[in-house]
Amino acid sequence: MSVASPVVSLPDEDATGALARRVAEAIDQGLVIYLHGDLGAGKTSFARALLKALGVGERVKSPTYSLVESYRLPARIAWHLDLYRIADPGELEWLGLDALADPAALVLVEWPERGTGALPQVDLQVNLAYEGPGRQASMQAMTPRGDDVLARLVLA
Repeated sequence: MSVASPVVSLPDEDATGALARRVAEAIDQGLVIYLHGDLGAGKTSFARALLKALGVGERVKSPTYSLVESYRLPARIAWHLDLYRIADPGELEWLGLDALADPAALVLVEWPERGTGALPQVDLQVNLAYEGPGRQASMQAMTPRGDDVLARLVLA
């Protein structure tokens, strides 16, 4: 575990979307993905492109104000959380996050550090950062499920 991907240059939002689509192609089971990065680094763009690639037909909204959005995928449910507005992980208790523990679910969490202790174990960390006028991304597997996704990504 703790396998890391090489750093990928993302010159624009289209490149971020292309990377997210590649990750979507590598997912064959439930997965918990933590999205790390500064404001504007591309976390929501990545999540939106990944969900669309997995078959979400409706508009993928940013959960900045609702905190959590759910989507029905062909083979599973997906949860997209944005915890930017959370000051303390205890605030998450009223959200009913028990459903996130379903091993078949896809869980995408922006600002996961704000939900420490209240979130399911991360399988794959996606780190997005500014790189000149564009962005860069790296990924790190934290479980065997994350390892599987990264292995399929490398072979793709």
